[in-house]
Amino acid sequence: MKKQSLTGEVFYPSEEVVQKALVKDWEAMDVEAKRDYPGFWGKMAEELHWFQKWDKVIDDSEKPFYKWFTGAKTNIVYNCLDIHVKTFRRNKLALIWEGENGDVKTFSYFALHRETCKFANVLRSMGVKKGDRVTIYMGRTPEIMIAMLACARIGAVHSVVYGGFSVESLSERIEDSNSKVLIVSDGAYQRGKIVPLKQIADEALQRCGTVEHCLVVKRTGIEINMEQGRDMWYHELMNLPIATQACALEIVDSEDPLFILYTSGTTGKPKAILHTHGGYMVGTYTTLKYVFDIHEEDRYWCAADPGWITGHSYIVYGPLLNGTTSFLYEGAPNFPYPNRWWSMIERYGINILYTAPTAIRGLMRFGEAWVNRHDLSSLRILGSVGEPINPEAWRWYHRVVGKEKCPIMDTWWQTETGMFMITPMPCVPLKPGSGTRPFPGIEMDVVDENGKSVKANEEGYLIIKTPWPAMIRTVYKDPERYKQYWEKYPGIYMTGDSARRDEDGYFWIIGRVDDVIKVSGYRLGTAEIESALVSHFSVAEAAAIGLPHEIKGNAIYTYVILKTGIEKSTQLIEELRQHVSHEVGPIAKPEHIEFVDSLPKTRSGKIMRRVLKARALGEDPGNISTLEE
Repeated sequence: MKKQSLTGEVFYPSEEVVQKALVKDWEAMDVEAKRDYPGFWGKMAEELHWFQKWDKVIDDSEKPFYKWFTGAKTNIVYNCLDIHVKTFRRNKLALIWEGENGDVKTFSYFALHRETCKFANVLRSMGVKKGDRVTIYMGRTPEIMIAMLACARIGAVHSVVYGGFSVESLSERIEDSNSKVLIVSDGAYQRGKIVPLKQIADEALQRCGTVEHCLVVKRTGIEINMEQGRDMWYHELMNLPIATQACALEIVDSEDPLFILYTSGTTGKPKAILHTHGGYMVGTYTTLKYVFDIHEEDRYWCAADPGWITGHSYIVYGPLLNGTTSFLYEGAPNFPYPNRWWSMIERYGINILYTAPTAIRGLMRFGEAWVNRHDLSSLRILGSVGEPINPEAWRWYHRVVGKEKCPIMDTWWQTETGMFMITPMPCVPLKPGSGTRPFPGIEMDVVDENGKSVKANEEGYLIIKTPWPAMIRTVYKDPERYKQYWEKYPGIYMTGDSARRDEDGYFWIIGRVDDVIKVSGYRLGTAEIESALVSHFSVAEAAAIGLPHEIKGNAIYTYVILKTGIEKSTQLIEELRQHVSHEVGPIAKPEHIEFVDSLPKTRSGKIMRRVLKARALGEDPGNISTLEE
């Protein structure tokens, strides 16, 4: 139900949604969590299995190096798989997978447990032991999940490198993590073509000397080089007698490393964000359960890639911890036609869809007819991740995909946070473009340069005031770099994002601090300029940057992708300039609008504005290893 309030458009959940929701009163949950923060997270942790209980929920004796559930013994994989195999979920589907070429595989919890144990035995036979790093470089196939789970089962630390990174990026990450094993696919399907992953890996391995074994998954059957003594086929190893033996689980400390994941730093080498078993397990389990309202019968689809934090937390670990059925798709959203996603939702009866605004905007370009060809009545909840969602895209997603009955869980979080930080729940009233409020108990604020809270609707720096279970523990091998997150405001985590908070306490993410344009003394977020452009009926996507201007300090330059069938014209350029002026204010009117067919993006869907800026200025764009194309 939509209503207009003093603070704009508000969508209220239906009675049906609230009645089904696990949390019916967000305020009460938040009050409880704030009253006894350690007690709140301790209570959540009690829902999981521990071989030995913790002495303390939060240890802040070495700030900012917080520890969670100290003294506890666990293993995240025991809670993902072993625990379910001992219950009625044994034969429940854990994973449904569809390849871009139409291949389909399913795994029950029993089958996923069996395959994980087999591969864990294979890794142990290669000499992989607790604490060793293993690099994984694959497409979106079940084997990437099995590899991650197998590493964690034996206490090894996985380092997943997205299966589209370049030779340089892969070799840099292998070298930095000092991995002795690389797990790779022969190739991956993407838009009807094959990405030659093994070929890229071969070149990367020529540059780094740490890898002793390269295990190859046959996905596409393309011809590849297999170096004798180093390269081995996954399927052959999985059929060896050693693989089918019983696989003892490594019992680890709550603070033992689970994985490292490299962020796409805008400058310098990428940071290896380190997460641990205990706190990460509790954070991802709890947030997925309550934000996406996980019920036993649900079929859940996070349309990200396992190679990113979204995939780690909410494709692999979160869903398995909750004992839910997940769907995984290998290829592009619009291949071979723009209804690929909608046909799969209909075919598999998906209840929950969690995806990125960039995907929504991309599919919006093709209009409503492709969506309306399919029965999407199984959908119950929608989600958004990766960047602020434009209000126009939010409304389209809600109206066309969700048929105005599915609440949208617009989540803000980071590789470093490991779990949702700002997010609604199905019982919470929604405002298009806002992630609403922090998850219960988590305290966040918007502050000025001096760390003072700004007034309602004023822009400032987004900060996190309380530690949280799934938080980054350190930057691998570089603790000084980790301390930088806490230096600007001592004892407070600096997110690097700018935001504002309205009168209702709802947070609105504007973008990275370096995605703010100062025009004639006014600070304008690239997100609000881009949202204004996208709200025009002719625009599918937009990117805004600031370029030096001798009078204004900076002038706004924008790049626009038009919807299919819209003609480019100078008249349209002027119309768009006036539209932005009307939507945001005359100060935001773009100096320049250029029509383009694509925008430079990271593989997680974020627009790389610094690349646009460098090109416009004729400068070197710097590290573009995370560029999609």
